[in-house]
Amino acid sequence: MADGKQLGLFSLIAIVVGSMIGGGAFNLATDMAGGASAGAIILGWIITGIGMIALALCFQNLTEKRPDLDGGIFSYATAGFGRFMGFNSAWGYWFSAWLGNVAYATLLFSSIGYFVPAFEGGQNMASIIGASILLWLVHSLILRGVQSAALVNLITTIAKLVPVFLFIIIGIFAFHFETFTADFWGTGGTFQFSDVMAQVKSTMLVTLWVFIGVEGAVVLSSRAKDKKDVGRATIIGLLGTLSIYIFITIMSLGIMGRPEVAKLDSPSMAYVFESVVGKWGAAFINIGLMISVLGAWLGWTLLASEIPFLSAKSGLFPKWFAKENKNGAPINSLWITNGLIQLFLLSFLFTEQAYNFAFSLASSAILIPYAFSAFYQYKYSLQNQHPDRTRNLLVGLIASIYSVWMIYAAGISYLLLTMVLYAPGIFVFRSIQKESRAKVVFTKRELAAALGLVLLAVLAIFQLVIGNIAV
Repeated sequence: MADGKQLGLFSLIAIVVGSMIGGGAFNLATDMAGGASAGAIILGWIITGIGMIALALCFQNLTEKRPDLDGGIFSYATAGFGRFMGFNSAWGYWFSAWLGNVAYATLLFSSIGYFVPAFEGGQNMASIIGASILLWLVHSLILRGVQSAALVNLITTIAKLVPVFLFIIIGIFAFHFETFTADFWGTGGTFQFSDVMAQVKSTMLVTLWVFIGVEGAVVLSSRAKDKKDVGRATIIGLLGTLSIYIFITIMSLGIMGRPEVAKLDSPSMAYVFESVVGKWGAAFINIGLMISVLGAWLGWTLLASEIPFLSAKSGLFPKWFAKENKNGAPINSLWITNGLIQLFLLSFLFTEQAYNFAFSLASSAILIPYAFSAFYQYKYSLQNQHPDRTRNLLVGLIASIYSVWMIYAAGISYLLLTMVLYAPGIFVFRSIQKESRAKVVFTKRELAAALGLVLLAVLAIFQLVIGNIAV
């Protein structure tokens, strides 16, 4: 079996940046401008920036204080709140990871459609066939070993940043302050708090979506050469990516203005750039998007297969998921993960908003794993007298408040749909407990939580049937 501890600092940073900067960055301006003005978008970035930095500091601190918790995300929930909550964190994160790849497939082939009309829109039969071929090519690469996949991810991460930086540099010279500040608060000239906050709320799932992956180094911490690099990679990757995102949105709204940006096709960055430099600009950005999404797809396939693998090794997932091949790749976990992605690609045929649906559901599904990581940071800091205890309590509190705010901002519809994903996990958890011959399958609190999940899932299905929730 191959040595698993092969990832250095740069590879870990590339995992973090590569997982975050996928397709969402290239459509960020339109996704945000559709429901928010420039002023509200800036407030949204401030809230998201504070919340995500706090969450990243939680990951950094817990990686240093609890290096024994290799799986991050789910292992924090397990250590702090028991096996059922740990299982749900792993289950939700896994769903979020592979659903994110469905969103990437849509955006990738929408971009290819700029050059090849047969793929236009990214949601037709040609796109399904193309996405399926790429899915199994990525699968084959990862079977060769995580280190090989991480090297390819490093190369694609560097390549994808070239068009992004060019867009920002040229955008600085094409930026018009008057365009950016026109109807700054989206209220006809006056600041109206309730309306502005509603706009800010509309940006939350978008900003969360483009930051999913900040925990990438934590998830792969068991494969890091030096555990200290995990925390460093997380903070460096987050701060760099946050700066890029803010520049992309501000430059876009200063070049074209919110009403125009909101109506752009995907990927909006290509058409903003085209308005400045001409036709070649859109082609250049679309090529960058294709490289970006391929890299993110690879990074997220790594994360999506790693979570069930690590969970199985800790007894939270069926033992079948813990099998490795001769290259140290999680072979069974990879097969079931990519098999589910293949099935879900068929959603392209049933909804015209496959990308928006997939990224919103992926963002919503990861809220519980993020929340329990923040809660554990606060709980651990409260129970242990470290010199930096006050700082870590504050970080945990801010991250916890942000996590709860995000659950609220996601909206009831996606929260209910997420429960449909979580509810079947109850039966999987029960079978795992039986397999391990646990004396108590569910504690009283866990049983109450399981019942709550089922009731919310039933409510979601009812709302879908009567048409109150649309997919």
